Amino acid sequence: MGAGTLRTLNLIPPAAGNEVLRRRNFYFPANTVRFSGHSPISIPNSLPRVQFRSISRPCRASGRSDQVGGYGKYSRDSKFAKVLPWAQPLLDFALTNFLPLALVSGIALGLANPSLGSLAHRYGLSKFSTFGIFLISGLMLRSGDIGVAAEAWLAGLFGLGSILFCSPFLSSLILKLQLAPQEFVTGLAIFCCMPTTLSSGVALTQLVGGNSALALAMTVMSNLLGILIVPFSLSKFVAGGVGVSIPTKQLFGSLIITLLVPLIVGKVLRDSIHGVAEYVDQNRRLFSMISAILLSLVPWIQVSRSRPLLLMVKPSVFLVAIGLGTFLHLVLLAANALAVQSLSAVSGSQKMVFTKKENARALIIVASQKTLPVMVAVVEQLGGALGESGLLILPCVAAHINQIIMDSFLVNFWLRKDKLSNHSKEA
Repeated sequence: MGAGTLRTLNLIPPAAGNEVLRRRNFYFPANTVRFSGHSPISIPNSLPRVQFRSISRPCRASGRSDQVGGYGKYSRDSKFAKVLPWAQPLLDFALTNFLPLALVSGIALGLANPSLGSLAHRYGLSKFSTFGIFLISGLMLRSGDIGVAAEAWLAGLFGLGSILFCSPFLSSLILKLQLAPQEFVTGLAIFCCMPTTLSSGVALTQLVGGNSALALAMTVMSNLLGILIVPFSLSKFVAGGVGVSIPTKQLFGSLIITLLVPLIVGKVLRDSIHGVAEYVDQNRRLFSMISAILLSLVPWIQVSRSRPLLLMVKPSVFLVAIGLGTFLHLVLLAANALAVQSLSAVSGSQKMVFTKKENARALIIVASQKTLPVMVAVVEQLGGALGESGLLILPCVAAHINQIIMDSFLVNFWLRKDKLSNHSKEA
């Protein structure tokens, strides 16, 4: 730019909104500068080249970004809050408790209109939901997480031992209870011998920021090994001499398709297609919410299928069965939490494996849950040897739903605790 030319510098205050600190350099070898709203100011040509710097002040964002319950919430200063201020607290509550609300909504829908849920079961929607959850798990699985899971192999072994060998001992205690119909007690005893849930444990671990790779490993391994171990556990603790036959080959193939295949597909898509990993990492909250919705399909379908039996059972008896299932899950949670704390104190060189918050939470959640789909498959193969199949399954449906709801509130408690801890550190 030659001498004597005119260059205009408009100094305008930065607009309100989400802005980062910006620095702009303007060089003016010219002899005239004009500011917005003012007359031109002449500068002698003899002056050397001048550098003007305009530094915009960092502005406070118009919206506050809080992450509560793993889903985040809109700011009270957002446009939505200005248009519908009365709805903002409801939106905050819904986002904070998204998973429990989704599960309760599924139950309510199944009770109100079971025909739609029964139709979904007929077309195998529950299998597709499990496939989708593990596909999302593969998409969200970072390569570094696999190494973290490998480092926590000792924690994984403890989890497998708790799921497949320790919890079945509770079956003997449960069978001592007397309840009419007795199938309710027998069903819960069978439930204790099952491996961990196929999807909810992984989904909840992801929501709470736990070691999701460790949760995935325990889920896959416990269900695959469970095909071999569950018949032994049922024969020893429940059957009492009754021959128990389990379709090992069919179960194994089903678990491979619903667990391993989508997990591998998701991981391959993440690593092989450019931009997928970045997009998933930037939208982990969205994918977690999708996983929660898929998870809520399980209680919706199970309640829809079991509604006729629910109406046949006396409410007081069914409430007792629900209480037993709830107590069972509380015992497993307390036992696993106590075991993790004890191992963190005496594990010596491996102490860090159990003291890490991510590993501990994954262990407590995954090792305390029991799967319903595998239990249903096992009961169907018993052919009524241990009682009427529908009555055996019914209390386990309630127990399965209760454990997910209880753990979702536990996850929200942990997230709130983390948020308070982070705020105290920043203060």
